[in-house]
Amino acid sequence: MIAVTFALPAESAAFLQLLRDRKRQNEIVLGRIDNRAIEILHTGVGEIPCRERVARLLQDRQFDLLISAGFAGALTDELQPCDLLLAKDFSTASLDNLHDVITKWRIHLANLYTSPVMVSSIEHRKKIAVETGTAAVDMETKFIARACAERELALLSLRVISDSPSHPFPAPPNVLFNMARQKTDFGKFTGFFARHPAHVTKLIRFAHTIRRARHKLAHALADLIRNVEL
Repeated sequence: MIAVTFALPAESAAFLQLLRDRKRQNEIVLGRIDNRAIEILHTGVGEIPCRERVARLLQDRQFDLLISAGFAGALTDELQPCDLLLAKDFSTASLDNLHDVITKWRIHLANLYTSPVMVSSIEHRKKIAVETGTAAVDMETKFIARACAERELALLSLRVISDSPSHPFPAPPNVLFNMARQKTDFGKFTGFFARHPAHVTKLIRFAHTIRRARHKLAHALADLIRNVEL
């Protein structure tokens, strides 16, 4: 049995379409990739919801592997939107059977930083890259890795790049997502773009990028699941 986590349904939608025998059981989505049983959890964004939901997932279940999947922001322009990254610093599962998958999807092997806040500015990205030596940033994998380590559960962290210094978010992070409510505040969202119509084009471009990134992540993840050694 393989557990797969995403922060939000916006990240997992394309992958869910690839599942056979899909069904929902409370907050878990169950299904199969070929002959491998999968359980999917949406952790929410950031430490608090992630730790709580992952603890519930792992409390009464036995898994062979957990894959932390989803979006990440590039800290430098060495990675660009739609690039794939396998986090070396968090991944503990064997990569022996995955070399062909890594080559096929051109997956970058690099370190990932888990931030307590959404990172958007070039200056903030550069500071993290210099201080940590990491290539990309998310907000959940560190806490998932801790939970896996406590249970001696093998982990892989596969991320697709959604934004980068040269391809930033189309609006401030707090406009795009409300951390306290764990969803977009659409009043704030529509108000911002009404006041800044020039950003609408950026938003449309970003939405197209996210669709491509989500699709690429889904198919690479399914390929990884078919080939990973359990």
